[in-house]
Amino acid sequence: MTQTRSNIGQIKELRHKLTVVERRLEKLFGAPEKPRPSSPLESMVHTILSQNTNDTNSGRAFRSLRKSFPRWEMLLDAPADKIARAIRVGGLANQKSRNIKDFLKWVKHTYGRLNLDAMHRMSPAEAIETFTTLKGIGLKTVYVTLLFACGADVFPVDTHIYRILKRLGIAPEKASRDKVTEMMQPLVPRGKSLSLHINLIELGRRICTARQPRCYECPLTDVCLYPEKNLGPAGKVC
Repeated sequence: MTQTRSNIGQIKELRHKLTVVERRLEKLFGAPEKPRPSSPLESMVHTILSQNTNDTNSGRAFRSLRKSFPRWEMLLDAPADKIARAIRVGGLANQKSRNIKDFLKWVKHTYGRLNLDAMHRMSPAEAIETFTTLKGIGLKTVYVTLLFACGADVFPVDTHIYRILKRLGIAPEKASRDKVTEMMQPLVPRGKSLSLHINLIELGRRICTARQPRCYECPLTDVCLYPEKNLGPAGKVC
């Protein structure tokens, strides 16, 4: 019973901390507009291309892919090396080309056409069970598609967010990113997954960088547990 009460208290504390984080980041960066529902298939392919690269390169790879293959059906019979050439700028081209081609073949076999609109009607649990068994489709890929294409209130954890949550003491230091993704779902304030996701990424790009974070510009310094705070330019003592 004592342990249960302790766990409940910890959950309440983490929820409160995330509420503080979400409100301060919205004050700093603003509240993002909710995206209109879009194609889950397109989002899934784009997210596969975003793995282990930055947004600029993944965007260029996606545009190059669509220019080379204007219709998704063209990818089904295309040689993997030709697909790889089209997405080379995004990195890991050989691996991603095979994953994309295999994924599209699975979609065609499962749904009879290259269309994933059925995902709009799936619960997060159903979508995870359906897609994470496929090679190259991880938890982040499914959650990103659910959030941005389907408008679901789910919280994907990318590299920036993973780093920041550990620095804030919200995520355990040694927990995997998938584990952090799972633990975050019930903790994020309801209706704030999109805002918190986008604004934490913005914080990670501008301020809470992997190296030499600009802690002196951060609105979360007082709730951050990171032991190597970089407060120098503000004239403070670390």
